Amino acid sequence: MGRHAPYDDPGTPDVRSPGRYLWWLVSAQRWRVLTGAWWGSLWMCGLVVPPYLISRAIEDGLRGGDRVALVWWCAALLVMAAVLALLGVARHRTMTLVRTDAALRTAQVVVRHVTRLGGVVRRKLSTGELTYLQNGDTQRIAHALTSTGPGVGAVVAYGVTAVLLVRISPLIAVVVLLGVPVLAVVTGPVLRRLHVVEAGYRGSQGELSSRAGDIVGGLRVLSGIGGRRAFEERFRAQSREVLRDGYRVSVSLSWVQALTWGLPALFSAVVTWIVARRVVAGEISVEDMVAVYLYVTTLIVPVSFFVEGADAIPRALVSARRVVDVLRLRPEEKGGGEGTLEVESGALTVVVPANAAQAREAVERLPGVVADNDDYLFPGTVREAVSVAEHDNRELEEALHAAAAVDVVEAMPDGLDSHLESQGRNVSGGQRQRLRLVRALLSDPELLVLVEPTSALDAVTEAAVAQRVRAKRLGRTTVVVSSSPLWVGQADQVVHLEGSR
Repeated sequence: MGRHAPYDDPGTPDVRSPGRYLWWLVSAQRWRVLTGAWWGSLWMCGLVVPPYLISRAIEDGLRGGDRVALVWWCAALLVMAAVLALLGVARHRTMTLVRTDAALRTAQVVVRHVTRLGGVVRRKLSTGELTYLQNGDTQRIAHALTSTGPGVGAVVAYGVTAVLLVRISPLIAVVVLLGVPVLAVVTGPVLRRLHVVEAGYRGSQGELSSRAGDIVGGLRVLSGIGGRRAFEERFRAQSREVLRDGYRVSVSLSWVQALTWGLPALFSAVVTWIVARRVVAGEISVEDMVAVYLYVTTLIVPVSFFVEGADAIPRALVSARRVVDVLRLRPEEKGGGEGTLEVESGALTVVVPANAAQAREAVERLPGVVADNDDYLFPGTVREAVSVAEHDNRELEEALHAAAAVDVVEAMPDGLDSHLESQGRNVSGGQRQRLRLVRALLSDPELLVLVEPTSALDAVTEAAVAQRVRAKRLGRTTVVVSSSPLWVGQADQVVHLEGSR
C-alpha cells in the first residue's frame, strides 16, 4: 500500500459495528497514528516545562538575587519555546495526514461499494443523503481521529502534571485529578443534546438537497405542467424547517464551545483560589504558588482536548453508523419481483419486459454494471465524461464506433475535447444516450446490463448499435432490457418477463 491516500486498494473495512470501523481506520495507518501520539505526548508534556523554568527563575534569580541564574533560566525558557513550536508543527502535520487518510479512505471504500451495488443505492439512499455522507460524515469521522494524537498526549500530560503537583501539595493534586471527571459530568448532557439536534438537522439537510436536485433535474417538466410554484413553496417551507434546525444546532454548539473553554478557565480559577489561601496560611511558598498557577493554566489545553474528544467521538460513531449501513448493503437486499433472472454466461441476453419497472428490478439483482438513461453525465470534456479511467485513442474509437457515436463527436467543435454540460444538456437526447453507451462499453465489466440503451434512436442507428455492441461484447456477458425486435434479432438468449415470472 502506498504512502499517501488515495490508495489503489483502500483495504477491506470492518463493518461489524461503528466502533470497529473507526478502529479499522486507526489500524490501517497504525504507525502514523503512533507517530502522532508520540509528537502529541511530547508537545503536551513540554507545555509543563515552561512553568517549572519560570518558578526556578523566580526562586534562583529573583528571590536569590543571582542574575546569572536568572539569565540562564530565561535562556532555557526561550529554547523550550522554540522546541515546543517545532513539536507543535510535527504534531499538527502528522495529525493532518491522519485525518486526511481517514477521510479519503472512507470516501474510497464508499464509492467503490456504491459503484459495485449500482441500482441498490437508488432504492436505499437519496442523492442528498449520499452527498452529505461523503462530505459531512467523512469529515466528522476524520476529525475524531484527532483523539489518537493530542488526545493521548493530553492523558499523558495530565498524569505528569498531577505528579508534579503532588510534590507541592497532595490536596491540590487531588483537586486537579477530580476536576476533569466533574467537567465531563457537567458537559455530558449538553453534548448529548447537541448530538440529538445535529442528527435531525443532518437528516433534514439531506432531504432538502435531494429535493433541490429533483427540482433542478425536472425544472422543464415542472414548468410545462404548471407545478413550478407548488414545488417552490414546498422547497421554501422545507428550507425554513432546515433553518430552524440550524439555529437549534448553533445554540447547542455555542454552549458546547463556551463550556469547552469556560469550564477549564473556571477550574483554573478554583485551583488558584485554593493555592492562594495556602500561601497566605504559609503552607506553600510564593514560587510554588506561581508554579501551581502555571501548571493549572497549562492544563487548560489538555482538558479542552478531553472535552473536544468527548464531543467528536460520539459524533463520529453516529457518522460511522451511516457509513457502515451503506457498506452493508448487498444486491440481494433489494426488493422487487419474486422471480430470479438467470442469464447465460458469455452470451447476449435480451430481456423483453411487460412492465418496465419490474424489468429494472429484475436486472438490478444481477451483480454487474447497470447502465440506463438516468445515469448522470458529468460536466467537462466529452473525453472526461465517457472515459472514467485512462483509455487510449484506440479504445475510445472502438467504443465510439460500437455506440454509433462517431458522428456525435465529429459534430462537436473540438471533438473529444469539446465541452459537455452537466447531464449533457448541450446535446440531443439520442446523442446523450449514445455517449452513455460509450461510457458503459469502456468500463468493460464481466457483466454489463443495458436498460433501453437505444430508445431515443432511429431504426437504422439502433440496428447498427445492436449489431456492433454484440460484436464488441463477444464472449462477455451482456444483458439488454428492450422490447425492440432489432435487439431480439441479435440475442443469443431472449427472456420474456410477465409480472414476476
